[in-house]
Amino acid sequence: MAVKLASSYKPSENEKYMNPKQLEYFRQKLTDWRKELIDESRETIDHLREENWHEPDISDRASLETDAGVELRTRNRYLKLIEKINAALARIEDGTYGYCEETGEEIGIKRLEARPIATMTIEAQERHEKLEKQYVEEE
Repeated sequence: MAVKLASSYKPSENEKYMNPKQLEYFRQKLTDWRKELIDESRETIDHLREENWHEPDISDRASLETDAGVELRTRNRYLKLIEKINAALARIEDGTYGYCEETGEEIGIKRLEARPIATMTIEAQERHEKLEKQYVEEE
């Protein structure tokens, strides 16, 4: 069932959590974000294709390769982010979006507004990071 949203719609703590309007709002937000990342990645690919890789000056070539490396690392992070966006969209489809993967509690509208790919409540995320830190320190 498609839900129509007013362009001014913003999810509110006063409405039923993860109602169809909220789910559609976050679906659109995630889809738009993914499109931006893909568009920027395409621009990078086009830019790298057009670049003159045969700079006669060795320092110019080194600078060009360094810049390209930075751009490619950024795009690699984008790919990982796109995977997380796709996973969030899948959670919208299967009805688990907005709920903590560890506790099952509501993640919260404010947190999802700030980080729409969040999979845990702030408390669960902090516990997870603390355990991760302990694990790394023990190695």
